[in-house]
Amino acid sequence: MLPASGSRLPADPSPDSLELAQRAVLRPIEDVAAEAGLRPGEIEPYGRAAAKVDLGVLDRLADGPDGRVVVVTGITPTSLGEGKTTTSIGLVQGLQRVGARAMLCLREPSVGPVFGSKGGGTGGGHAQVVPMEDINLHFTGDFHAVASAHNLLAAALDASLHHGNPLGIEPRTVTWPRALDLNDRALRHIMVGLGGRAHGVPRETGFVITAASEVMAILAMTSGVQDLRARLGRIVVGEAAGGEPVTAEDLRVAGAMAVLLRHAIRPNLVQTIEGRPALLHSGPFGNIASGNSSVLATRVGRKVADVVVTEAGFGSDLGFEKFCHLVAPAGGLEPSAAVIVATVRALRMHGGLDEVAACAGPDPSALERGVANLAGHIDNVHAFGVPAVVAVNRVEGDADAELGLLAEAARDLGAEEVAVCDGFARGGAGAEDLAKALLAALERPASFAPLNPAGMPIRDQIERIATRLYGAGGVEFAPAAERSLAVLAARGLDRLPVCMAKSHLSLSHDPALKGRPTGFTLPVRDVVASVGAGFVVALCGDQMLMPGLGRTPAFTRMDVDSEGRVVGLS
Repeated sequence: MLPASGSRLPADPSPDSLELAQRAVLRPIEDVAAEAGLRPGEIEPYGRAAAKVDLGVLDRLADGPDGRVVVVTGITPTSLGEGKTTTSIGLVQGLQRVGARAMLCLREPSVGPVFGSKGGGTGGGHAQVVPMEDINLHFTGDFHAVASAHNLLAAALDASLHHGNPLGIEPRTVTWPRALDLNDRALRHIMVGLGGRAHGVPRETGFVITAASEVMAILAMTSGVQDLRARLGRIVVGEAAGGEPVTAEDLRVAGAMAVLLRHAIRPNLVQTIEGRPALLHSGPFGNIASGNSSVLATRVGRKVADVVVTEAGFGSDLGFEKFCHLVAPAGGLEPSAAVIVATVRALRMHGGLDEVAACAGPDPSALERGVANLAGHIDNVHAFGVPAVVAVNRVEGDADAELGLLAEAARDLGAEEVAVCDGFARGGAGAEDLAKALLAALERPASFAPLNPAGMPIRDQIERIATRLYGAGGVEFAPAAERSLAVLAARGLDRLPVCMAKSHLSLSHDPALKGRPTGFTLPVRDVVASVGAGFVVALCGDQMLMPGLGRTPAFTRMDVDSEGRVVGLS
C-alpha cells in the first residue's frame, strides 16, 4: 500500500497535465485492486493499468456495511471551467491522506468532446485519473459496445421494414436514430434507404452522439445483467399503424444487444495519479440524460470504501438533481453530502463580466454580484435535505483576498462547510482542507428526501423542479408536449420520473441568463419516453443530441511524436 503522503511523480517546475500523466509511475492494477479490497478473481485486467470489476463482488459483500455517498456538483458552468473533475479527484486523494478509506466514481469520457472543444475528462495537473490517454481514447471499449448495441437495434428496425414490415411499423413514427461517438453536425438529420428497393425503405432519421443514446442511459441505470436485458427489451423505437408502441423485444434483438454489452456492464478500475483506486463507468450526458456514473459503480464503491465521491454532470440543477431523482432510487442510494465547486473567475462571469475581463484580475464587485449563482446551488442542495460543502477551487493567479471573500460569502449563504482546494497544483496535499471539511459535514445529520416523491404526475414533477430549483415563475407546455403527455397517460407511463433536458449554461433554459434568474417561464417543447432507461425526458429549449465541431477543434493540436507518444491531448 502507498504511504498516505507524497506524490509518485518526479519533481518538475511546470509540466502540463499530459506530461504529468505520462511520467507518472503507475502501480500494477492488481495492487490497486488489492488496496480497494477486491480479490484477484474479482478483476479482469485490461493491460497493466486498468481492469474490469466482476459484479460478484456485490454478492460477496452484500451483508457488509455501506459507505456514505458524496455527490460533487458545481455552480452553473462557464467557458472558463470550474474544475469539478479535478476537484473530485483531488478530494479523494486528500481523503486518503487524512486517513479516510475513499473511492472515486466518475463517468467515462466521450471521444467526441475530447476531440471537440471540451477536451478530456480525466482531471488535470496533480489531480488526474490515469492512464490518461487510454481513458480519454477508447479505454476498455464500453462506448464502442454501447454504439454497437444501439446501431444493431437501428439495423434490425430497418431490416424489418425492408422484409415486409411484419410488425406494421409506420415509418414516420420511427424515433430510433443511429449513434456515433464523434461530434458531427452533418449527421443530425439524414435520409436512409436511398438507391432503390434493394437498399431499404427511404425515411428520415439521424445520429446522436453515443453518450446521448438511451442504451448508455440504460447502462448507467441498470442494477445487473437481467435488469439490463429487460430494460433493453423495453426500448420503444416507433409505433405500429394503430399507435401501439414497437419495442426492441418485438424486433427480437434485445438479447443480442445484451450480448454486446456483457463486458461493458462491469465497472472499470483505474487509479489516480497518486496511485489511489478509482472506478470509471458509463458516460451519459448531464443536460439530456442522467449525467452520473453508473449505479453499479457507486454500489461497488459503497461496499469497498467508507466514503464514495461521485461527480454529477454540470450544476446542481442538472446532475445533482438527477442523482437525487433518478440514480438514487434506481440504486437504493442516498447522498450524505454534496460538494459544490466554485471559482472566483467563474463567479465574476456570473457577475456580468466577459471571459477576458473575468481573468484580468480582482473585481470584488463582480464577484459579489456573481455569488447569487452560488446561492442558488446551495439552496438546491438544501432542498433535498443534504449538507452543502463549498469547494473554492483555486486557479493560478487568484488573489487570497478574493478567495477569502468567496469563502466568507459561501458561509453566509448557508454552506455547512467551506474550504479552498488546490488539488490541481498540489494533488492530495492541496485538497486536505477540503477533505477535512467534508468529513466534518458528514458528521452532521442528513435528511435526504427527493423533491418529487415517486408516483407524482409528470406535469407536476416538471413544475416543481422548474419553480423550486430553477427559479421559474411557471411552465409553458407546447402543443406537442401536451399531445405527448396525453399519449403517455394512455400508455400508463404518466408517472415515470422526469429527466430534464435543458441548457447547462444557466439555471434557466436560456444560456444567456447568467447569475440567478427568476420569474421566467420555462418552455417545454416535448416530453419523450425513454422506457428502457425508466424515465421520460422533458425537452426544454433546443437541446442538441449530436454536437458539432468548432472552427478550431481540440484535435488540431493532437499528434504523435517520433517515439509514438501522444502530444496535445488535454
